[in-house]
Amino acid sequence: MQTMDDLTATPEGGLNSPASIRNAGPILEVLKAHMPARGRVLEIAGGSGQHSVAFAAGLPGLDWTPSDPSAEARASMAAWAAQAQLPNLNPPVALDMLDETGWPTDSVEAMVCINMIHISPWAATEGLMRLAGRTLRRPGGLLAVYGPYRETEVDLAPSNADFDISLKTRNAEWGLRDRDAVIAEAKTAGLSFTRRIAMPANNIMLLFRAV
Repeated sequence: MQTMDDLTATPEGGLNSPASIRNAGPILEVLKAHMPARGRVLEIAGGSGQHSVAFAAGLPGLDWTPSDPSAEARASMAAWAAQAQLPNLNPPVALDMLDETGWPTDSVEAMVCINMIHISPWAATEGLMRLAGRTLRRPGGLLAVYGPYRETEVDLAPSNADFDISLKTRNAEWGLRDRDAVIAEAKTAGLSFTRRIAMPANNIMLLFRAV
């Protein structure tokens, strides 16, 4: 499971992510404002599963399916889901943005990807956009991505600069991505960039729509 967070195991078998606890509320408020009232949502790189529970609980009209390539992450997701017992939260599925053979073919109304783009090789971002281009309902299907980015018109916060160094030290293929490069990659998949939303701790949310 790829993360820069300090995870701890819970007695129930889930992994506890301090970052997920901190950012779930602000992210949920954005999702409430932009998600459809009904439909199916695919969460990419869901990590510990705490986001999945928070978002499924906060958006009861949506049928939520979390995913992650890591078996450890999926086990944690299943543990948190077992505690929550939410009728609209599905079992986690194994999806790897670097391996198209396991990608779903059914359409969804929305996709959500939180804190993956900077903790993965650029090819994973390319895969994310291809998958969104194939599976989002057209027109108007929503892709929401969250995390820290480099932006030409915004000074890089010292904390983000330090984070970028630590990412690249851990894996040379990781690091903060240029926001405009992410937008350009989305465009190649038939997605239109619609909104940038400033988030706490020098993060941003980028919203795209299938056209």
